[in-house]
This record gives sequence, C-alpha cells and structure tokens, in this order.
Amino acid sequence: MVVGLTYELKVTNEEPESAPFSVEVRNEEDPFFFLFGNSGLPEAFETRLKDKTKGDAFEFVLQVDEAYGKPDDELIVSVPKSQFNQETGFQEDMLQEGNFLPLVDEDGYPMQAKIVKDLGEELLLDFNHPLTGMNLHFEGEVFEIREATDKEKKEGFMA
Repeated sequence: MVVGLTYELKVTNEEPESAPFSVEVRNEEDPFFFLFGNSGLPEAFETRLKDKTKGDAFEFVLQVDEAYGKPDDELIVSVPKSQFNQETGFQEDMLQEGNFLPLVDEDGYPMQAKIVKDLGEELLLDFNHPLTGMNLHFEGEVFEIREATDKEKKEGFMA
C-alpha cells in the first residue's frame, strides 16, 4: 500500500528537560508518501501506523532506540577538503561548519554528511542520520491510502 501522511515532526534529545523542537511539517499541499513495508523509515514508525485508515489521526513518540539510534563514532571521519571542489560540483560557500553536503555512495545512492569541523586541509564529516540520538514526536493524520502499482511494488518506491 502507498500511504500519504500530513504531520508535524518534533524532536527532543535524551535530556529529561528537553523541549520538543519542530523540524518538519508536511501539510495537504505537500503530504509525505511512502510504500508501506518498504519505506526506509524506522520499523516502529510503520508499526504505529499499521491499523490506521484514511482520515485517522495519530500521535506517537519514537524513542532514540526505536528511531535512528545513538550516534556511531565510526561514522565521523576526516576527508581531504580537496575532494570538494568546483569540478566535483561543490562551491566554497557549501563547505561551512553545520552544512549538509549532498553526496553519493559507491553504489550511486544519495546520502549526506554534516560538516562538523573545518580542520584546514580536511573536513570532519558526520555520516550519521541527521535525527540520530533524537526522540521523534509525530502528530498528524492519514491523508491517503491506495494500492501500490505493480511498478511501485517491484521497484520498492513510488513511481
């Protein structure tokens, strides 16, 4: 099934007094669609939506270990700054601390890395998911549910 949602996503860290901070809103003009069972989202996300139908409201929290887990120090690496030049599609202003760099892995899949620190000749990059270490607070509504096309089922994503 293809599921469309409208929602607001807020995050908190693991500090007890952490207040939820809004990071994404998907409304009727821009709903979020995914192929149920093959979304690439945390399994607990789909589990919480399993019995919902069109028009149903939902509100739940995915704790860090149900969401994207704790940060993995092995995914924080130094990379020569020379790899990020105009020939490879990067502008100087993209190489600022805190920015996310659009990258492609060795299999051609898109990924991103956050610039943690400019070390002069190298950049310290964090390849952890941006929501790693966060509790995810979802509140929204099931906007649409429809049967996936054969192509969507075969390819594992919406066409």
